[in-house]
Amino acid sequence: MQTWYLYIVRCRNGSLYTGIATDVERRFAEHQANKGSKYLRGRGPLKLIFTKQIGKKELALKIERLVKRLPKLKKEKLIKANNDNNKFFST
Repeated sequence: MQTWYLYIVRCRNGSLYTGIATDVERRFAEHQANKGSKYLRGRGPLKLIFTKQIGKKELALKIERLVKRLPKLKKEKLIKANNDNNKFFST
């Protein structure tokens, strides 16, 4: 069974793109090479700002759908909370 991850990318204009993948680094490289999502083409430079291990694909799809429906402000809070937790646990 593959492990799925949720990720969020920030575009040059500040917009946020949410996706799922089993290999986030590979998928982000595809986005940067304009071979991923059509939405991200021409919106670089791109920055990978959020990753979270989810587990099963079905759950990752559900969470992706929920996050995509969030207003940008709530996505920003999710990103900040995740970054704050990572800083806490890395020290």
